[in-house]
Amino acid sequence: MKKIFQIFFIWIVRALAIFFLVSLLLTLLYRWVPVPLTPLMVIRYFDPEVARVHKKWVPLERIAEPMVLAVIVHEDQHFFEHEGFDFKAIEKALQENRFRRHPRGASTISQQTAKNVFLWPQRSWLRKGLEVWFTFLIETLWSKRRILEVYLNVIETGRGLYGVEAAARSYFGKSAARLTPQEAALIAAILPAPLRYSVANPGPYVRARQKWILHQMKLWGMQVPWERYE
Repeated sequence: MKKIFQIFFIWIVRALAIFFLVSLLLTLLYRWVPVPLTPLMVIRYFDPEVARVHKKWVPLERIAEPMVLAVIVHEDQHFFEHEGFDFKAIEKALQENRFRRHPRGASTISQQTAKNVFLWPQRSWLRKGLEVWFTFLIETLWSKRRILEVYLNVIETGRGLYGVEAAARSYFGKSAARLTPQEAALIAAILPAPLRYSVANPGPYVRARQKWILHQMKLWGMQVPWERYE
């Protein structure tokens, strides 16, 4: 029995070592190489209601600054200040969720990027634990610019659409480099639930979110303050 336990323990240690090595190498690879596919894209492809993947990778320099700013002010206003986790937002969400029917999340852009690139969408303690590990890796091995670049290229932006380039071309017939602040804010407004909300036919909620995002963008001076954090 003791020998069986020792063998089992050795295999567990080996499996963990392989996982850590593979995850490290994959994260290093994606520091420079475009992410070709994500688990969510595969899942959606086999969903009969979606069954397609439209995406086009573009470098951050070819994404309009209003689009970059829109996702920052909407998703994670402390993106440049934290190291992957916004503990104040997490604490606030935990307090509010005691009284909310629908729990409020507190995931940062870094956490969302880690989840989108490496993990599956369904919530579980296992996925959350892996999300912490991959968030630590990308915050350690990637720059903030790279995190934003990957996020903006893999985020789901509609039914079968991934990345802001695909969204810009599908909704507005133009490249992401030419998006106006209004268009960028509209795309960002649907990101919490891109299959529920629509850019093509935005309802009152989406329009209200768009208006709020535009207001926040103006407070930021309509530009990403790179020089303050680099």
